[in-house]
Amino acid sequence: GPTEGLGKIIQRFPQKDWEDTPFPQGIELFCQPGGWQLSKERKQPTFFVVVLTDIDSERHYCSCLTFYEAEINLQVRDLHVSVFKGAKEIEGEEESGLIPPAEVFAPKSLVLVSRLDYPEIFRACLGLIYTVYVDSLNVSLETLIANLCSCLVPASGGSQ
Repeated sequence: GPTEGLGKIIQRFPQKDWEDTPFPQGIELFCQPGGWQLSKERKQPTFFVVVLTDIDSERHYCSCLTFYEAEINLQVRDLHVSVFKGAKEIEGEEESGLIPPAEVFAPKSLVLVSRLDYPEIFRACLGLIYTVYVDSLNVSLETLIANLCSCLVPASGGSQ
């Protein structure tokens, strides 16, 4: 099939827009500047920031951490099976199934959207979420994100 796919939002927090902060529509288009492409090898996570400006000239800083996961749900259609036994070829029936766990990796992005420009703080927050997700730690992602959203960020240039 085509080598490039489309991004899709799998999960978001909060699930509904806050009154003063609508969710940026089409954000999945900005998460993969090179396109949503499968890879034959696992790539290192990357971090970057995209600045979106809304209709009211408000800036939204979208910090993105992209990583690659092994993809096991790729479908094979009409796979023709031929089995060799001795010198004879035995024709098998057409089957539909999953590709054996051949290593194909799909990109996944964690995105933090803010009106504040604190890329290093947001990189650390996304790194924490990534670690909890990848290591399957016994922490609810919703609880972790709610705790991060309730943190006070110090003023720029102030004490840590």
